[in-house]
Amino acid sequence: MNHNWNQQIGARFRPLLLPSLPLLLPLLLAGAPVGAANGNALVSLNPAVSVAHATQASMLAATWAGKRGVAVGAHGIVLLSDDQGKSWRQARKVPLDVTLTAVSFASEQEGWAVGHAGVVLHTMNGGEEWEVQRSKPEQDRPLFGVHFFDKQHGVAVGLWSLVLTTSDGGRQWTERQLEAPPGGRRADLNLFGLFTGPGGALYAPAEKGYVLHSADQGLSWTYLATGYRGSFWTGVALPDGTLLVGGLRGALYRRASAASNISNSNSGGGGGGAGIPAAAPVWSRISTGSTASIASLAALGNGGSDASVLAVGLDGLTLRSEDNGMSFRTSYRQDRLPLQAILPLAGHATALLSARGPVPVELRVSK
Repeated sequence: MNHNWNQQIGARFRPLLLPSLPLLLPLLLAGAPVGAANGNALVSLNPAVSVAHATQASMLAATWAGKRGVAVGAHGIVLLSDDQGKSWRQARKVPLDVTLTAVSFASEQEGWAVGHAGVVLHTMNGGEEWEVQRSKPEQDRPLFGVHFFDKQHGVAVGLWSLVLTTSDGGRQWTERQLEAPPGGRRADLNLFGLFTGPGGALYAPAEKGYVLHSADQGLSWTYLATGYRGSFWTGVALPDGTLLVGGLRGALYRRASAASNISNSNSGGGGGGAGIPAAAPVWSRISTGSTASIASLAALGNGGSDASVLAVGLDGLTLRSEDNGMSFRTSYRQDRLPLQAILPLAGHATALLSARGPVPVELRVSK
């Protein structure tokens, strides 16, 4: 197995490695854990430090815990907002200072965050204080995505097709073995996140143009080939089941829902007659005129047949669609600040998180 994952995962994730290099370097050089006299790994994980400049840290993901916004990022920093993203403060206690890459809440109080060193953190008080549920610093396999369906059932994914599931609220995690992708010899794709769709569907954007799909809360997976050969970092499912995925060098792909295909066919759009299902949904590349990598996608508003979609990325990229993701308007911030996460607000407003922390209110992208 190739352990040089720093070179594999691309520009989107290279900045995240800096806080973890002191942790991972001994493992990368030696190829195995270094044991102490008592048999434990010498690698040490320290608590995140409370700092005055926490709101300037690189933030990589955000979600809602009831009416509270929760964002996670570099150095184990967790930021909280109780005023719709206007102001942010650092969480009181985070036990590890590793980079946190994803966060999910099952209620306004209970949530989970994952990150480097295979870490899973758990909170029972809305993100104020966190505890360690899982930590594997001896393994070179960070986690990049997490989703909880309820307080008991969750999924986390990461490097080299790592898939973990839990049915007891994260107290125990089971590694799921994936089949190799079509034409491949083994399951070794990096899985860069998780997003959900209608009917409990779960998707993982991945390398080599694949999107993985699970219909049973992460127990089994199928590969969806988009026709792209690069990496996808993010995705979103629209209310009608349309899928959008984005990633490296501005790649943005769309798959219309099966219902949309049938509707188009029955209206003379190139399929069979009335009542005859159209062909299986296919992926198409959406032209945006940009080569800036896409870091985050989000559906805005209340949904509907013409859902509004926002995408953000490196170089200050902003893409906006008002027609269910069929076309996008492209713009860039003047300062080219890398935008890395979206927290949808009421209506079509958003709070944005960047490589330099939350974006001030006056600089937000809105409809």
